[in-house]
Amino acid sequence: MTAEMIAPEWMHRQITSEQYDSWTDEQCAGIEIVDGMVVVSPSASKRHNRLARLLANALDEAGGVDWNADTDFDVRLQDVPLNNRRPDVVVYRADTIDESPTRPDHVLLLVEVVSPGSETTDRVVKSDQYAKAGIPFYWRVEQAAGRVPIVHTYVLDEAGAAYRAGELFTGLVKAAVPYPVTVDLSGL
Repeated sequence: MTAEMIAPEWMHRQITSEQYDSWTDEQCAGIEIVDGMVVVSPSASKRHNRLARLLANALDEAGGVDWNADTDFDVRLQDVPLNNRRPDVVVYRADTIDESPTRPDHVLLLVEVVSPGSETTDRVVKSDQYAKAGIPFYWRVEQAAGRVPIVHTYVLDEAGAAYRAGELFTGLVKAAVPYPVTVDLSGL
């Protein structure tokens, strides 16, 4: 069995931003582009999706008219080589809702819900990429079946282009992003 039999040819070569932008929504679903290469992610669990949705809803409500919070769309971190990530929750300026792709200067906060198999990517790789792109806030949510999720918050240190640890929340999240947000995750 050859690699071509497992994955289509386009997954074995570097993708440009122009090529990616010409793809259909169906082709882009469930993938990220890292250093121009396609990275396919398995479907998230129901627990993962519910947690992301609860966070997005609370962040959206807290953001008022200035900020939107949504799930399941691309954030273009850089064009060359193409780095296109699909965070679990994106808080972005409301006035950029029709702009595509979403760029780092549109974004206030990115949230990643860690799942089995994504631990290193969410804890190290994405954190570094988001900081270098200048995203002001990053939250990493650790979840385990039968346990209350833990939310690790990070604030960008612009001088070092790296995140510094912020508050840690278990169950009830009461944070500022810079607006105040409260969400109860204890029932998950």
